[in-house]
Amino acid sequence: MNIQRKELLVTSFALFSLFFGAGNLLLPPLLGYNAGENWLWVSLGFMITAVLIPIIGILAHAKLQGTMYDFGKKVSPWFSSIYCIIVYIISVAIPSPRTASATHEIAIHPAFGTSPLLTSAIYFTLVLVFVLNRSKILNLLGKYLTPCIVIILLAVIGIALSSSSFATGTSTFETPIVTGILEGYQTFDAIGAVVVGAVIIVSLKFKNMKVSQFDSKRKLIRQSGFIAGSGLFIIYAGLIAVGAYYGSQIEVNSELSTDMQRANLLRGISIAALGNFGNTVLSVLISLACFTTAVGIVAGTADYFRGLFNKSQNAYVITAIIACIAGVGVGQLDFHSIIVIAYPILLFIYPITIMLILLNVMPGRIATPLVFRAVVIVTFIFSTPDVIGFISPSESLKSITDYIPLAKQSLGWVLPALATFVVTYLVQPKSNV
Repeated sequence: MNIQRKELLVTSFALFSLFFGAGNLLLPPLLGYNAGENWLWVSLGFMITAVLIPIIGILAHAKLQGTMYDFGKKVSPWFSSIYCIIVYIISVAIPSPRTASATHEIAIHPAFGTSPLLTSAIYFTLVLVFVLNRSKILNLLGKYLTPCIVIILLAVIGIALSSSSFATGTSTFETPIVTGILEGYQTFDAIGAVVVGAVIIVSLKFKNMKVSQFDSKRKLIRQSGFIAGSGLFIIYAGLIAVGAYYGSQIEVNSELSTDMQRANLLRGISIAALGNFGNTVLSVLISLACFTTAVGIVAGTADYFRGLFNKSQNAYVITAIIACIAGVGVGQLDFHSIIVIAYPILLFIYPITIMLILLNVMPGRIATPLVFRAVVIVTFIFSTPDVIGFISPSESLKSITDYIPLAKQSLGWVLPALATFVVTYLVQPKSNV
């Protein structure tokens, strides 16, 4: 195997592992379980926000080859700085601690009965060790941890599907595609694309990676993105299908919190497919998948703040330590509580992130600074009612959103953003195009 192919596989596996964390494993099976016979439709929606948009984000990174700051700088420098800081704070405050919470609830507590504090403390100590060995992250994730995750996942899905009765339950969703789209928000994969994509860019700059030319790196990142995206697609579809086809075999207590429903369903599927050994397999899988994502988030955040302070290694170390301490603190919450906290934040930041990803992958003559500004402003305005409506619903707000297409599905920003893009591009001065 030549060097280029080795680097492609290592980078692809590393990219997959940085994406695939707690939510990516726990969300799809219950989504398929509740979708029943409509699991294909809910899968379609889920793939849009959990696979398609994130991979487009990686393609945008391949084009820019900078940091997350470059994603928003065409709007304005101050907007991009604020956006980056908000995204990184969200990342270390929600998805990173969520990985520790999931690991504790599913893998550690059932086996050892330890407290969330002890689990989180040990977990983020190990994360910090990996992050401080920054130059080795890509190889550690790509060569060792991720292949284990992929092999275990494919084995569980394959054995589960081969032993299922292929009977589905009745769908509980009125609009399966929309439900899938919104559930895809909870994977944080679009946000992950702009965060972990930057981790890959920085990792390629270290001396142990033999890729130096801009075009070579662009090709490597693009190919890695497609490979990682294909892996995500296969595994998400498999997990959703397994959840749907085991709907008639496993009873999920609807009175339990949603996080426990997810955990119990996944545990039930693992035991049904692999016997009692399934519990051990599930524990290892959860721990590895969550850990690699936490490493990517903390490393990406530390990379950004290192850049803010003239590439100071002290800034990198201090940021990593603060992020891990925050992870220990928030990791005391249960998985479901973190998801509830995250939802309104995602309704705010996800639409803007999606539009920045889509605009950055377009040619500069189409996505001009004027187009960037107009689309982002309109996206912000029309996504705000979704956030307010979730936090504090009212009749006066409803009277406004009734006139916004798709607002009832929390997608009221989509058509206004699209219309703004088309109109702004057509009417802007020709000299700007």
